[in-house]
Amino acid sequence: MTSKPRALAGRRVLLVEDDYFIAVDLKSGFEEGGAQVLGPVASVGEALALIAGTAEIDAAVLDINLQDELVYPVADALHARGVPFLFATGYDPVAVPSLHGAVALCQKPIDPQTVARALFG
Repeated sequence: MTSKPRALAGRRVLLVEDDYFIAVDLKSGFEEGGAQVLGPVASVGEALALIAGTAEIDAAVLDINLQDELVYPVADALHARGVPFLFATGYDPVAVPSLHGAVALCQKPIDPQTVARALFG
């Protein structure tokens, strides 16, 4: 038996993921932990529009490869706003640009509790 990821309670978490089943699973896990999920969105354009239109974002989970489109412009926008985020991916850490080299990277499949610990301690 696992405990609920209480660190997510009351947090607004942006979810950028292009795999429907992974997105639904993560959204459900985050909501069970009490988070409000922004998205999920499956493209860089959708994510940037959501960021531009949302005043408060506590954290974000970003899939690196969105149908052959890399998520780094979204990472740049979050970094500019001071929003903590992590990458959820199967990519090797060396594939991440140096600007985001210190960003946590969770290998898929990821667990909402792991995300909560990585983002909120």
